[in-house]
Amino acid sequence: MYKIQTLNSISAQGLAQLSKDQYEVSNTVAAPDGILVRSADMHKVELPHSLAAIARAGAGVNNIPLDRCNESGIVVFNTPGANANAVKELVILGLLLASRKVSEGILWAKTLKGKGDEVAALVEKGKGQFAGPELLGKKLGVVGLGAIGVMVCNTAIRLGMEVIGFDPYLSVKNAWGLDTRTHLARSAKELYESCDYLSFHIPLTPETAGSINKTVFDAVKPGVRIMNFARGELVDNTDLIKTLESEQVMAYVTDFPAEALLDLQGVVCIPHLGASTPESEENCALMAVRQLADYLENGNINNAVNMPTTESPWGGERRVCVVHQNIPNMISSISALFSAQGINIEHLTNSSRGQMAYTMVDINGSLPPSIPRELAAIEGILRVRVL
Repeated sequence: MYKIQTLNSISAQGLAQLSKDQYEVSNTVAAPDGILVRSADMHKVELPHSLAAIARAGAGVNNIPLDRCNESGIVVFNTPGANANAVKELVILGLLLASRKVSEGILWAKTLKGKGDEVAALVEKGKGQFAGPELLGKKLGVVGLGAIGVMVCNTAIRLGMEVIGFDPYLSVKNAWGLDTRTHLARSAKELYESCDYLSFHIPLTPETAGSINKTVFDAVKPGVRIMNFARGELVDNTDLIKTLESEQVMAYVTDFPAEALLDLQGVVCIPHLGASTPESEENCALMAVRQLADYLENGNINNAVNMPTTESPWGGERRVCVVHQNIPNMISSISALFSAQGINIEHLTNSSRGQMAYTMVDINGSLPPSIPRELAAIEGILRVRVL
């Protein structure tokens, strides 16, 4: 029986995918084979030797210690695209909030409480301060064309906007999903100089942290309105505040409030609601659970952030799964060990990703108990599982 520890509340529909005959699931289970997590910070959590995989019900994995997972051969899954529609809808709302000053107007309207019959006249007199442009015919630049970015492009086009996208790492899958009316820029600078609105959908990495800064703000079209529903740390808030004061940036809408941004004119802070829909939570849970179960039961890896995608139908009665470093002679070392025991390999699957690699060996018949121990002793092998 597999043991699964939950570090956050996980959608019941997702957990229902785990058969009670095969899985023990709780937040207190000891020696787990897998962990299901949403936003819980795992950087100070001990990773037990039993742990083979972590599945994050969401896209970002900043709360997971990837370096330690790599050292121990622990596969880390995420769920790209599962919450994309929920985030996309909030980005579209962000476009409207950046334009029409609706949030400010709502707060102002509440101050009219107690004015009685004067309310209608006061509204007519005061509404002009909340005027703003329409989206129709305006130019939107989308930086980052992953699942969310593609959806934002497609929806904005249907709203009558001209859309320019930029992503040097655009995948074939996402390119196929992109509305053909989207213009693809050769550089981010091309978007900055010409767009009335900018929406950022890039991952937070050491390289991208603080990358939306004075250099970007100096390059943008004066009066631009910016949406950040990716990660707050992408933006240098000190530089942002200065450019808001000069109205080089007219409005900034973000899903990541920060102390320095609260109550600033032109800033709308939403309390991280991007994926806060029941549909999104269910989609993320279903995807995370299915990926975790497929790895534990079949050894298949799909949507791992630290390991190569590796999937194969069973080619034998037993399967040996090996997580290892991507170094020379590893496959020959693994194969030689089986050959030395007189075991015929029915099927072997190998993939690599950067410094990490993964091999599945399918055999028929029994497996000598010494094989896993001898494999684990090979330099560069991080984890061995027998299915």
